[in-house]
Amino acid sequence: MPYLFIALGFALAGGWVGKLKGSSFWIWFLISGIVPVIGLAAALLYRWDRNELRRECPGCGRVVKLHDAICTRCGTELEFPDVAIASEADVAERRAAGHAPNAANSPQ
Repeated sequence: MPYLFIALGFALAGGWVGKLKGSSFWIWFLISGIVPVIGLAAALLYRWDRNELRRECPGCGRVVKLHDAICTRCGTELEFPDVAIASEADVAERRAAGHAPNAANSPQ
């Protein structure tokens, strides 16, 4: 019985960390609950999806992560783009600072 409480605690912590990093709460909840210490460590070491550069799908216009090879909306195979879109974290940081979303492209 104590193992279940420990596993549940690690599962909640892993899910929370995964969600903060922009991933699925439920995936990290399951991983951290099944393998408590290792699962939480993996969630902590996992990359921040909000910091990943993005690009626009030429087929449907959906903005996807730069490392995606296929668009999840229309199934178009994506080539490596010449120009990348700023990450979600960069856009949020600029908005918080009071700049327009495309302020990086305008001369100052």
